[in-house]
Amino acid sequence: MASSSWLQSLLNPNKNWFAKKHMKVISDRLRHYGLRYDDLYDPMYDLDIKEALNRLPREIVDARNQRIKRAMDLSMKHEYLPQDLQAMQTPFRSYLKDMLALVKKERAEREALGALPIYQRTLP
Repeated sequence: MASSSWLQSLLNPNKNWFAKKHMKVISDRLRHYGLRYDDLYDPMYDLDIKEALNRLPREIVDARNQRIKRAMDLSMKHEYLPQDLQAMQTPFRSYLKDMLALVKKERAEREALGALPIYQRTLP
């Protein structure tokens, strides 16, 4: 139990200087392209993420797809967003975390009850 609290304090950006520095670097990289951290989740890799994205409202998924397309376009052009748009970005504002937790909880509950999965959990 003590080791898990030690690990949590090690990963907490408020308590660890290295974690805070790492979070700042990730935030800056995401701001350059106008992405959010949840945009980095790949629905082809984990079917729980795919199911969570299917359950989200269409406008949230469309906004996610637009951010990804814009980031790919900027990356291909070797450019970044203008500074004024970078200042408006919120890279750690989550839109997927709650739904993903619900999907994982439902899957774990179904496995505990011995029910068949709603979707197949195979990697492509």
